[in-house]
Amino acid sequence: MLEIEYKVESLGYRKIACIDEVGRGCLAGDVVACAIIMPQGLIINGVKDSKKLSEKKREALYDEILLKSIACGIGRVNSNIIDEINIKEATRLAMKYAVENLKDREENKVEPDFLLIDAEKVSLNIPQESIIKGDDKSHGIACASIIAKVFRDRLCIKWDKEFEGYNLKKHKGYGTKEHREAIQKLGPSSIHRLTFLKNILK
Repeated sequence: MLEIEYKVESLGYRKIACIDEVGRGCLAGDVVACAIIMPQGLIINGVKDSKKLSEKKREALYDEILLKSIACGIGRVNSNIIDEINIKEATRLAMKYAVENLKDREENKVEPDFLLIDAEKVSLNIPQESIIKGDDKSHGIACASIIAKVFRDRLCIKWDKEFEGYNLKKHKGYGTKEHREAIQKLGPSSIHRLTFLKNILK
């Protein structure tokens, strides 16, 4: 899981930000990205693609990753912007914001010198590499996927209280049968992505 990072470090880069997103396929809520810089050579036991971990395991790893990270940044793009510019561009924008928001534990801004990104490109003038299935191949990208997932899941719990009837805390905004039926019954909320609902609202 560190092979890619070692390869980049061998080229002289030291502040490698690893980036992943979550929520690309959801019908509601923000797309959320995390950029994270981890210490050289560190492996946290149990870290892998967040989709392959239980919620309990992700929550435990979230705290450990943040504690051991050199810097972390979150980027968010809301449903209105997603509808305006499309989900692919919104994902890239969230990733860009995550890099720009990188801070250490003392809240000092940190500038990375290289980006490792899960299957995307980011419009920043920083050397970067896009890794297909990066959350399976890179420890740092897997860490970013866990942070982004837990952060967004917590947002869904908050949204669930604000937008009752959709059960956002359960399905986290994804297009489950229950969620689609709630949209048909209640109509979309202000955090639903209208461009994603065309077939549901026919």
